[in-house]
Amino acid sequence: MYTAEEFDKEKIKVLKYILYKKRSENEIRKKFENVIEPNLLEDIIEYLKEANYIDDKEYIRKTVNNFISLKNLSIREIEYKLYSKGIKKEDIEDYIYENKEELIEYEIKSARNIVNKKITSLEIEEIKQYLLKKGYKKEHINLALEDIE
Repeated sequence: MYTAEEFDKEKIKVLKYILYKKRSENEIRKKFENVIEPNLLEDIIEYLKEANYIDDKEYIRKTVNNFISLKNLSIREIEYKLYSKGIKKEDIEDYIYENKEELIEYEIKSARNIVNKKITSLEIEEIKQYLLKKGYKKEHINLALEDIE
């Protein structure tokens, strides 16, 4: 067992890590698994979840909004990036299902942005292949290319 002082001391370490940058539960576990005793880490994570410092669904929402603001990604790339953070598959799928229209719009806009950047140096067919490799859906690529072809 551990003392309240130990709990508070380790909790502050984890909190600093979370407050510096929003983290998924899995990222926190990986960072502290060899630093904090397992039972203590479990209790800290539970405490922080109850206090809403750790919330993977909120993490997904904020991360996707960040991607939408700053990057050109396919829905598949977004999924992959979230999986790599250790987010549960069903949480990712639920989010995508609940925000399908917005994400499809974003994917088409992203494809259009990439097409506009690459149109001067690549042929349309090469751009299509590039986008397919990045996980864009064929129908979204075609919509993005409508104005160009």
